[in-house]
Amino acid sequence: MAVQISDLFHRTPAKRIFAGQCPVHGEVDKTEVEQLDGSMLARGCKRCQWEALHMAPRDGEAYAQAKAQALAERTTAALIGAGITPRFAEATFDGYVTESDQQRNALAKCRDYAEQFPTHFRAGRSLLLTGNVGCGKTHLASAIVRTLVADRCRALIIPASDLISIARASMVPNSGYTDRDVVLHLGGLDLLAIDEVGCQKGSDYELGLLHAIIDRRYQAVLPTVLISNLSVDGLRSYIGDRALDRLRQNGGMAVGFTWSSMRATA
Repeated sequence: MAVQISDLFHRTPAKRIFAGQCPVHGEVDKTEVEQLDGSMLARGCKRCQWEALHMAPRDGEAYAQAKAQALAERTTAALIGAGITPRFAEATFDGYVTESDQQRNALAKCRDYAEQFPTHFRAGRSLLLTGNVGCGKTHLASAIVRTLVADRCRALIIPASDLISIARASMVPNSGYTDRDVVLHLGGLDLLAIDEVGCQKGSDYELGLLHAIIDRRYQAVLPTVLISNLSVDGLRSYIGDRALDRLRQNGGMAVGFTWSSMRATA
């Protein structure tokens, strides 16, 4: 049975349906929907929301509330689908703590990358976030993805280990997809951010898969963000000259995170 490859990478929020009472419509089905922080939020009567959106005066409070709720639901679903996890639910540029010039420089470069993304997108300009553990690389990458999702870009942040696991699972009989499907899907997103590159053992299959995805995006002139605890030289040793050079084409940017972990003081 064929599967939708996008469903493997872009998760939909969990939902629970339960019986509830509406003062207008009586007994109705209500829902609890997963939020970005992992909690569940009960929603009101869907019939009331539909009527407020389609029948209430556009200048009234009921319409405004229903429209705001619908927008919040779409935004949450889009961010969950883009790979933002509960750990980084609040990861924004404004929330990134800076105490040194190096940290301020990292923040400025990542913010600029997100805010000037149309320019970087047209150039296929990639971004490398490399260096020490606990310096906020995933925080800033998540903030980039969050910004692009708000602009309706097709963006995804995913750990390299998850990407590899999904591709390996295609080898199971009757999986319904191939690792080629994985490469084609990830190779066509507006932005792909691959986290924790270099944490794997670096088998021929793992490196071949990463090379195929990077090359696919390079050929399509699409930008990629690579996040790694390795230095740039260490990353070059891990993925090879060819892959790294393709990420540095067209003015590809690199930000080094060389200070001590911020987690110890968090």
